[in-house]
Amino acid sequence: QVQLVESGGGSVQAGGSLRLSCAASGYSSAYTCMAWFRQAPGKEREGVAAIYTGTASTYYADSVKGRFFFSRDNAKNTGYLQMNSLKPEDTAMYYCAQTRGWCGDDWTTNEKYPYWGRGTQVTVSS
Repeated sequence: QVQLVESGGGSVQAGGSLRLSCAASGYSSAYTCMAWFRQAPGKEREGVAAIYTGTASTYYADSVKGRFFFSRDNAKNTGYLQMNSLKPEDTAMYYCAQTRGWCGDDWTTNEKYPYWGRGTQVTVSS
């Protein structure tokens, strides 16, 4: 049974930083696409960043490029989303998702990912 467990959310002032973690278990494939999505109240869930474990290639939404950085420790099966220069508009529930294989151009598509975590809340105050 694949499990994804997020941690690291919290409240921070604008300009601050947080690091989210996503610990994966029950996964046999070494080549996976892990992604972070977020959903603010009243808005659709959107892709934030993704990483392909085979090459450590990363993908970012335009809204977070240069501020968020995704890394992964394959030995620990854990992904890390370093979020810097946080803005109030980054406030959302953040979800980790994972699928086998390449991330690809459709990495922001929710339906691509069969495995999801329960989320961790990030609140940025102005």
